[in-house]
Amino acid sequence: MIFGSWIPQTFLTATTVQAIAQNEAITIIVSLSLMAALAAGVFDLSIGQNVGLGAVVCISLVSTYHWNPVAACVATILMCGAIGGLNALLIVVVGIDSFIATLGVGSALLAAAEFLTNDQFVGPTPASFQIFAEWQPLGIPVLIIYALVLALAAWYVLEHTPVGRRLYATGANADAARLAGIATKRYVVGALILTGLGVGVAAVLLSAEIGSVSAQVGNSYLLAPFAACFLAATQIKPGRYNVGGLLVALFLLGIGVKGLSLVTGAVWIPDLFNGVALILAVGLAVILQRRTQRRSKRQAISAEIGGSNPME
Repeated sequence: MIFGSWIPQTFLTATTVQAIAQNEAITIIVSLSLMAALAAGVFDLSIGQNVGLGAVVCISLVSTYHWNPVAACVATILMCGAIGGLNALLIVVVGIDSFIATLGVGSALLAAAEFLTNDQFVGPTPASFQIFAEWQPLGIPVLIIYALVLALAAWYVLEHTPVGRRLYATGANADAARLAGIATKRYVVGALILTGLGVGVAAVLLSAEIGSVSAQVGNSYLLAPFAACFLAATQIKPGRYNVGGLLVALFLLGIGVKGLSLVTGAVWIPDLFNGVALILAVGLAVILQRRTQRRSKRQAISAEIGGSNPME
């Protein structure tokens, strides 16, 4: 409503809607991948650089080494999944905190991307490779269709399968979940590998969409997914990472970034808006968590008082 009344000539257009949807498609896929790790109670700060390295590798295989596009895509997804496995090894087996482990891995991935590119752009990819990301059935960008299909699959797994319930239980209280018979370490490992595989899919689609990348391309795929996931925990199902809240959060972020960019034209708007949104999202999540804890404590006290014998 704000941007529609502020700049109606440029904001209230089909082109703007299409641009927001297409710009958020890759971020949706990365955020869905990150949600698997967060639901299991671990951070993956390497996702941005995993996307970047994956895109560099995919484009290099297609344009420089002339691999078959399907083989290049499969190799990229498996490589990103293996990086998720490396994160799992460091976190679950070695016992390093997920924040520290994935931060270090992300830095190493950036160095690897810079080494492979020699600080130059790689690409472009052939038109035959880009076509499956540029297709627009019924005028809808196919990237957003891919993203929504993956979102539907993630929603079903998380909300309607034993795997999703056990994953949430692991993230909510690993000790209690383990005592209940859940193999929590396996779920953490699986979540991190799944995060890597999802990031690999995002890297392949990003490669096909833009055709040419530098080693720094992954920088923009760290802050926005975290902001969206934490903001999702305040939407639809407060206190819980959920796919519906994630989609609401991402399109809210997309509208804010696009609107402010149209108003100011400044290149720093996405970083500023996503950073502020991340702070607000975490703040809201903390407030909601405290409120839930206070409510649970009051209910426990009321139950104890109500169940006690007044003659004692």
